Amino acid sequence: MDRNLLGYKGIKPTLAIVLLLTLVQSVSIVLLARWLAEVLSALFAGEPLHTQYTKFMMFLGAFLIRHIMNFIQQKISYAFAERTGGSLRKQVMEKLFQLGPRFAKQEGTGNLVTLVMEGTAKFRNYLELIVPRMAGMSIIPWVILAYIFMQDITSGIILILSMPILIVFMILIGLAARKHTEKQLDTYRTLSNHFVDSLRGLETLKLLGQSRSHGDTIARVSDRYRSATMRTLRVAFLSSFALDFFTMLSVAVVAVGLGLRLVNGDLALVTGLTVLILAPEYFLPVRMVGADFHATLDGKEAGAAMQLIIDEPLSQESAAQDAGQEEKKLNWSHDSSLALSGVGIQHKQEGPHSLDEVTLDIHGMGKIGIIGASGAGKSTLIDVLGGFLKPSEGTVDLDGQILSSLTTDAWRQLTTYIPQHPYIFSSTLADNIRFYAPDAGALEVEQAVAAAGLTELVSSLPHGAEEMIGGGGRQLSGGQEQRVALARAFLSDRPVMLLDEPTAHLDIETEYELKQTMLRLFEEKLVFLATHRLHWMPDMDLIIVLEHGRVAETGTHEELIARKGAYYELIQSQLEGA
Repeated sequence: MDRNLLGYKGIKPTLAIVLLLTLVQSVSIVLLARWLAEVLSALFAGEPLHTQYTKFMMFLGAFLIRHIMNFIQQKISYAFAERTGGSLRKQVMEKLFQLGPRFAKQEGTGNLVTLVMEGTAKFRNYLELIVPRMAGMSIIPWVILAYIFMQDITSGIILILSMPILIVFMILIGLAARKHTEKQLDTYRTLSNHFVDSLRGLETLKLLGQSRSHGDTIARVSDRYRSATMRTLRVAFLSSFALDFFTMLSVAVVAVGLGLRLVNGDLALVTGLTVLILAPEYFLPVRMVGADFHATLDGKEAGAAMQLIIDEPLSQESAAQDAGQEEKKLNWSHDSSLALSGVGIQHKQEGPHSLDEVTLDIHGMGKIGIIGASGAGKSTLIDVLGGFLKPSEGTVDLDGQILSSLTTDAWRQLTTYIPQHPYIFSSTLADNIRFYAPDAGALEVEQAVAAAGLTELVSSLPHGAEEMIGGGGRQLSGGQEQRVALARAFLSDRPVMLLDEPTAHLDIETEYELKQTMLRLFEEKLVFLATHRLHWMPDMDLIIVLEHGRVAETGTHEELIARKGAYYELIQSQLEGA
């Protein structure tokens, strides 16, 4: 049983009701076996059939009660599984938003999508089956065993000695099955991530003429998943056969003992029939747990994986403090201030710092450039400033409010984010532009299109701004996608803008063409621009130079040139490289 099972909301009352129903079900099993045995033994003794109608109807009543209890158990378990599965998926989604895109990139988009969608369904199936199965295994065999001991001690001893052997064998098979299932899940995650990466890079593969050869790679990854699945199925089929074999062998031993004593006249027929009917019922809950083990193991693993995401630590501060921070009203104006004090990011406890002791003091509006060599921490700092990443250490002071991080909805409502590769949704061009302003009208969209230099593209489309783009629609070039991101920003009235290498994948001519448009967009806003292209820096009001996650120096372009420090060395290295 999953150690987290008893921690889910509503499990205790659900389990109590299911246990009570299972107790009634176990009593009905004993009664139906007893009444059926009495009817058969009476008929065997030559009594008329009509004299057994009452007991036969009692047998039918107990039979119906047994299955009615089973039906109610299934309904209750299904309702609990639906509630818990939906709640767990909601918690995972909320946590993924809190952890930010860097965590999604680390775990793999394909893996997370598969986990949230298919994993939730498998987890629901696991909960729906495991609750009644565990209740049945914990009550039914013991009630039946107690009754059999009252009827025939010898048969009871045989049954009680058989059960541990069966359980030990189940544990051994379960350990082997778990090992194979974990390998299967690993190959499935690899397949999911590989599939998503292949879709993203399909255009590039076609451009380079490698799309057909890449099919061989997909085939190899798929074949590894097929092999892992077949190994898991072989173990599942073997365990089912073994469980059935040992169960039948145990029942056969009981039946032989009963038959010999019946022949010798040491046992009454009604007792022998009762024990013989109850013996398979004694092993049935264990067999059902074993049969469902393989069907639910991937659901159990999916639930554990989702719980790990939910338990992923955000920061050293308490969740209650963060919740309190989100309620406070935030704003940014010419009089606002933002200070980072000793901010550090350490993704692994013993690993290196992506940011280390970063201290900054920002006031009002202005254009701030963030530069440094690859791996210096530019994107990590943007993630912190955008509220995508919680610092491992340090504090943030926003207009006098001491925060552990900027990962609050209130701050995110103030920011516009333009990444290196903007995401284009499968929708119309106009809807993509309305990302930050869903209620914007056609005229406002048209103005944003003109400001971002998309007028020529829109006029060439059959349906203009209502043309479908993204997946299943018209594909845009990198420069056009970047202009869509700029149009989103033009339509947004948010005062803070963050740009993470927004022109890194563009050619220099397209970048210079977009530069003038972007500089107009930066007016009267607080802008953080992370880039390795230094021609932007003369237009910045403040430059932050990062080296190995630390702030090497800050100042204007002229000040840093005169200082001849890290910034001057970057310029010289780029000039030498040119």
